[in-house]
Amino acid sequence: MSDGHTLPDGAEPGRPGRASLVLGGALALVLLSSVGATAGWLLADPGRSSPTVPSAAASASGSPSRSTLPAPAAPPTTARPTTPPAPSRSSYDLTVPELLGTDFEKARKELRDRKLSWRLVFGSGSGRDVVRTYPAPGTPVSRGTTVRVYVAGPAPEVEVPDLVDDDCADVAEQLGERGLYPRYPTGRAGTVTAQVPAAGATARWNDKVAVSCAEEEGD
Repeated sequence: MSDGHTLPDGAEPGRPGRASLVLGGALALVLLSSVGATAGWLLADPGRSSPTVPSAAASASGSPSRSTLPAPAAPPTTARPTTPPAPSRSSYDLTVPELLGTDFEKARKELRDRKLSWRLVFGSGSGRDVVRTYPAPGTPVSRGTTVRVYVAGPAPEVEVPDLVDDDCADVAEQLGERGLYPRYPTGRAGTVTAQVPAAGATARWNDKVAVSCAEEEGD
């Protein structure tokens, strides 16, 4: 007879059956195997952490991809200084004539004919001939350029012309013909009232003559 709780043969009340023991042992083996594999994986790569799924926030705040980085700015370039071009030979009107060995008065006339100015520089030697010029012969120059003419000997003597009552505007040309230069202590307007040195005095080329000018009353 049984009371409804019949035990299998050989089973004792209060103890698990053989099938339960076998199933429990199998589960324990599987658990131990899983734990052992995990421990071995961690020991094999200690620097590796367990994989995690990146969250949306981590993806959004992560480093930008290479395609989104701004392009590096090009290094600034230094402009080379420009040198203004030298004036071409064609921009000049004339060239300095060859005057070596020429009498200085003849050299002066040739420069005047070429619309060039001159400055006579006398030396301490002897003679009236030109020994050199500056600029040198053949140098391209423009109209009005002053050419210095070096003469071998000293400045010759000349007679001072009479300038009184002449128009002061004409004085420079009259004196220039004799190699002299005017000086205007009272201005250049009007007529000549006095001069120093006086007319007929002896001077030398390149000397200056003081010319006093005054306008007539009522002008």
